[in-house]
Amino acid sequence: MITGATSGIGLGCARKFAENGDKVILTGRNGGRLEEIRKELTEKGAQVLTLVFDVRDRAEATRCINALPAEWREIDVLVNNAGLALGVEPEYEGCCDDWDVMIDTNIKGLLTMTRLIVPGMIERNRGHVINVGSVAGDAAYAGGNVYCATKAAVKALTDGLRIDVADTAVRVTNLKPGLVETNFSNIRFRGDTARAKKLYTGIEPLTGDDIADVAVYASNAPKHVQIAEVLILATHQASANLIVRKE
Repeated sequence: MITGATSGIGLGCARKFAENGDKVILTGRNGGRLEEIRKELTEKGAQVLTLVFDVRDRAEATRCINALPAEWREIDVLVNNAGLALGVEPEYEGCCDDWDVMIDTNIKGLLTMTRLIVPGMIERNRGHVINVGSVAGDAAYAGGNVYCATKAAVKALTDGLRIDVADTAVRVTNLKPGLVETNFSNIRFRGDTARAKKLYTGIEPLTGDDIADVAVYASNAPKHVQIAEVLILATHQASANLIVRKE
């Protein structure tokens, strides 16, 4: 099951896990886009189920999970990918509504999906939770404030879950991408495409497929191997705050 599967890292994961021969459940808010992806993947022989809901809506998420057909209920891998950033204002000038959306999606949405899916993994004594965090969870950067805080929370929640399931065969991984070229920046800059494009100027950024490759690798590691955390950066990015741009 992959949340936020309609674009970026989520879409990359959808394609890579499908190529790996896995049945995939794709969730997102855009039903039309999910249907396009379902058709694309099924034409290539994949088994795909789509669920339309916003991870912020706990009641709807619960309804959709509880209504899964019997043959789709045993979820072996949960990729908690749904997330976003909004705005780059200083913390003291930030928009409270934007804060709510980021916290409700990046933290509470991840918790909702974990609560809905992991008990089944515990019962079956198998499974893997892959949370998509960020380099921003390691160190704050200018304009990042609340978004960075939500990704720091993802790290803490991932570590906490790993502790909680250590007496089982369930594995837990935190993927921490750096600069990835998706629609992430378009959303953050409220549709300002030129501003978003400038962020990737002078460097070859990561792609959603690059992060998906790591997710598939982690999920296919031998059962006694738990890849707890992976920091994934573009070659000329050294940290959240240092990017060397080449002309």
